[in-house]
Amino acid sequence: MTTATTLPGWPYRPYFWEEFTQAAASRRRLADVRQAMPVWAERGLRALRDGLGRDPGSEPAMRHLHRVEITDDERAAQQLPDSYRAEHAALTLFGLHQSAGADSVHRPGTGLGTAVRGLREGPLSHNAAERRLIAAATAHDLDELAQHVRGLIPLLRHAGIGLDYTRLYRDLRDWQSPGHARALRAWGLQYTDPSGSTTAPHEPPDAESVRPYWAGFDPEQADAGADLAALRSGAGRQAGTAPAMWPFYRTPISTRLRTQGVLTRGLVAEHDALVVFGIHQQGRNTPMHAPGISPGRACRQLCAQDAGADRVAVERRFGALLTSADTGELAQHLRALVPMLRRARIELDYDVLHHALRHWDEPQRPWEQPHARHAWDRDFHTDTVHHPT
Repeated sequence: MTTATTLPGWPYRPYFWEEFTQAAASRRRLADVRQAMPVWAERGLRALRDGLGRDPGSEPAMRHLHRVEITDDERAAQQLPDSYRAEHAALTLFGLHQSAGADSVHRPGTGLGTAVRGLREGPLSHNAAERRLIAAATAHDLDELAQHVRGLIPLLRHAGIGLDYTRLYRDLRDWQSPGHARALRAWGLQYTDPSGSTTAPHEPPDAESVRPYWAGFDPEQADAGADLAALRSGAGRQAGTAPAMWPFYRTPISTRLRTQGVLTRGLVAEHDALVVFGIHQQGRNTPMHAPGISPGRACRQLCAQDAGADRVAVERRFGALLTSADTGELAQHLRALVPMLRRARIELDYDVLHHALRHWDEPQRPWEQPHARHAWDRDFHTDTVHHPT
């Protein structure tokens, strides 16, 4: 077992799964896989399996395997700290996953989303893999999450797929904190990574996989209603944190950023556009995406309808839309506007909305917001409604 130092005066002892991986790598370098694993590693694995299904801290043989230190007061408390409980879960899952004498299943950089994607390419169907990942992503607490991951471990072991257990530990630790948003986003982006195949050689994504969802939406498809409900589930949520929306993102993001769960401007814009489209399209049997119809033109059409909304109310909403200070406020006003357009069966150009949401408050493109405001205001006041005499 080893001790490394990351900063002067701050010794860092690797987690047990990292130490095990180092020992397995040493055996491989010696080119003698017949050599037995060190005694401490074999005993550690047995202790981890003995701790499976037991409460954290209740298996004496596991205590020396923990790297998270707790005080006597914390140990005597009704519930141990989340960091200790998360490490217990990660340790026992690693023990279940790891076969004695085999190469380590701790694979740095392989997040849960990537691992489940590998199952989709092997023993599980696309729908079965997605259901299992979404079940884990919607767990209410750390214990429920650990149970869902435990159900995946035998499948991963049988398929020869490893996991980054250091990352999994951090995901478990942060599950009931604001930090879990990044874990959720990372799982979804990893799972839907078009270049993230674990078994097949990389192939360029086809046009269908990169075309925005609204551009190819068919209201006659059997699953159209379920898809729209999935899009609406993202209202008020951070991009990437509504698991039902994961299959609908098309924003190009590098594998490195997907693995880290980075919240990009492009992903936020697509998320907001998808939510607005889900609200707009609900209950309509014709597509609500129509090229060339800006918010200004749509509001002008709304005022023109004989049985349309009150013009003052429309102008008020349109004015609020134009004066949005940032993309968050712009998305909020769009969500408030589209129910009126939906009732009047008026479409919108969602490519235009997506572009505006992407660049509205981008510091590097300060001209985008005034340009969109001017264009939309012009569309609203051009060809003003003429009432028949």
